[in-house]
Amino acid sequence: MKANLISKLVMAVLAMAMTFTPASFAGRNITVTGSDTIVIMGQKWAETYMMEHPEVAIQVTGGGSGVGIAALINGTTDAANASRKIKDKEIEKAKQAGYYPEEHKVALDSLAVVVNSGNPVKELTLKQLMGIFTGRISNWSEVGGESAPIIRYSRESSSGTYQFFKEFVMKNQDYAADCQTLAGTSAIANAISKDPNGIAYGGAAYFLSQPSVKILSVKKDDKSTAVSPITADGRVDYEAAWSGAYPIWRYLYMYTPFKPKGELKAYLDWIKGPEGQKIVEEIGYVPLKGSR
Repeated sequence: MKANLISKLVMAVLAMAMTFTPASFAGRNITVTGSDTIVIMGQKWAETYMMEHPEVAIQVTGGGSGVGIAALINGTTDAANASRKIKDKEIEKAKQAGYYPEEHKVALDSLAVVVNSGNPVKELTLKQLMGIFTGRISNWSEVGGESAPIIRYSRESSSGTYQFFKEFVMKNQDYAADCQTLAGTSAIANAISKDPNGIAYGGAAYFLSQPSVKILSVKKDDKSTAVSPITADGRVDYEAAWSGAYPIWRYLYMYTPFKPKGELKAYLDWIKGPEGQKIVEEIGYVPLKGSR
């Protein structure tokens, strides 16, 4: 009886540990899952940090913001990369599973609207973008271009970029039924480079070295000045994002299941510090204001 009682107690303790300890939260191994927007930067952070701290192993995978947050809720990752804020319903699910997500802003991102380099259109208003991606505007001649059908490309629904664009630009209206969804911003860039009538969106950093892709300037409304997310010499414009002059910008996040401690806290502090933010700049995103 006594041995049986001890066995039951041991099993109970193990069950609690499995319930309240995600992935490798307490160890020196760190798993990060989520946003494809952040994945290249996340892998560079991990690579650099591990060179400085060889005793730490960090694994970074993509799949989309929704995938990362789901992994956080399921306790299968130590941190979730996200290009959107966590939703209230996701926070509730996490709490039901015994987790209390903590938000960490790690960079900013100017979301670029792109067309093929041969397209004569140079700028669009937010209202025109909403019309295009909802399907109310379907010919380039309606927005100052040549008479040709507009071919819409979008990220998949698990993407934080998809969600952000839908909420901020489209005011939560549905995407047009003919909008073609692609997995990853690299696929978006490739499609636009080959389609003279295409239009899409994604993190500006992904398009900087794409000669067949043109980044459009965006106007908040008809009376506003059109602002580009990049500078004249082809770099991401930090001030345009920090000031909000370029209207389509967002924070990039990492979410942890609890208030971070140990190696995970040290890693997050490093990401938000000078070394981590230098990598943000190198990759082509916008560093946190005041970190430079």
